[in-house]
Amino acid sequence: MELAILVIVVIVALAFDFTNGFHDTANAMAPSVATGALKPKPAVALSASLNLVGAFLSIEVARTVGSGIVDLTGVDGEQLMLIVLCGLTGAIVWNVLTWLFGLPSSSSHALFGGLIGATIAALGLSGVLWGGVSQKILIPALFAPVIAGFVAFIGTWLVHRVTRNISERAEKRSFRWGQIGAASLMSLAHGTNDAQKTMGVIFLALVAHGTIDPDADMPLWVRVTCALAIAAGTYMGGWRVIRTLGKGIVDISPRQGMSADFSSASIILTSSHLGLPLSTTHVASGSVIGSGLARDDVKVRWSVARRMLIAWIITLPAAGAVGAACLLLTNLFDHFWGAVVVTTILVVACTAMWLRSRLDPVGHHNVADDWEAPKGEHKRTIDRELSAVASHIAPISRPRKRKKKRGKNGRKRGK
Repeated sequence: MELAILVIVVIVALAFDFTNGFHDTANAMAPSVATGALKPKPAVALSASLNLVGAFLSIEVARTVGSGIVDLTGVDGEQLMLIVLCGLTGAIVWNVLTWLFGLPSSSSHALFGGLIGATIAALGLSGVLWGGVSQKILIPALFAPVIAGFVAFIGTWLVHRVTRNISERAEKRSFRWGQIGAASLMSLAHGTNDAQKTMGVIFLALVAHGTIDPDADMPLWVRVTCALAIAAGTYMGGWRVIRTLGKGIVDISPRQGMSADFSSASIILTSSHLGLPLSTTHVASGSVIGSGLARDDVKVRWSVARRMLIAWIITLPAAGAVGAACLLLTNLFDHFWGAVVVTTILVVACTAMWLRSRLDPVGHHNVADDWEAPKGEHKRTIDRELSAVASHIAPISRPRKRKKKRGKNGRKRGK
């Protein structure tokens, strides 16, 4: 049954990679879509292509995920695969839940939180390599958004000083290609950083099964499938999160969008080279806020930023709680049927959240609409669209009054 469990783990890992793609598309393309530099559909197609390419550029982050979080010594192979499966389940549930609410939460921290929670439930606190968690996850998570925001603040301020006298029309035309280039670089960085996390998880499962040694090279099929999964998810377009990041925090100008994307891309590419699994969501959000603070005439919506911050704080414990609960549930069955039950619950939960999202749809048709209060905002957008259609239909459907004919003497004829 070990092989069957391994197959389930690989499939669920690729499903996580898919959710990572559509959840984090906003990190690269939200500024470009918000300013109109790119139309929504071409934006996600471009981002998907570059995520696919970026996944092949490095494996340093994959090595960190595969060997720096969980203590592999003395752990049964099937048990370790169940830990990985339950950790992935916690991450996917959190990804889909935050997507439903349009919150730019961290897929990376959801993954690490799920793995840590499942490991604690199975092995206790000693099963987690806390030194690696602190140095490679927690400390970078604290400093990365601040550094990204500072770099974006300086970049936006300098660009605005140099180009402050140009017209709004000239600004859109001049910065359009620069913004597209910055968004493309950000997409490449996202593929380089985030696809590797799933590679690391699958590598961990392969080691647990005994298929490969811990010191082996990353198999080519793992790199290819992870690259395709994150590209497919990116192409689906996480429109809810794109809307929040592009329109909810600040009303982004082309100057700000270009500065924010260049700031995010430079930091993420550097971290990928160093093997630091940074959260691209934290970096991108910090860059957007920093670019907004650089302009006195731009208002940062702190209520939206506060909701995001709360989601960031509870991501690790929330995903960890789901991962731990799933691991404890598997103890009620043998290993194979425990894996089947957890996977079934995951499918049902994700399907229910997707059906709920259909009641308040956000797509390429309304993702760039002006931001309104979070409560019922999309409903009001739909109501406006229906009213506009009704106003066009009404003159056509309204019956015309028939003019009464007059007689030769000018009087109205009777019936």
